[in-house]
Amino acid sequence: MSVILLLLLAAAVGGAACVAWAERGGPRWVHIAASVTLGITSMVRGAQKSSRRRTTSGSSSWNTDSGGGE
Repeated sequence: MSVILLLLLAAAVGGAACVAWAERGGPRWVHIAASVTLGITSMVRGAQKSSRRRTTSGSSSWNTDSGGGE
């Protein structure tokens, strides 16, 4: 289990490095790796947003009170 987490962490750090390197130029493979990284990031963000919409669409359990003490 910890090996999988370490591999995911290494992939995330490597992807971020590729994105930073691609912004400054870099070879073609870096641009491809950066595009893949940004695409995966976009998919994960979309999944998180849809998951939040599903969990809060019914009765909301979020407390929207600002806690002003009034």
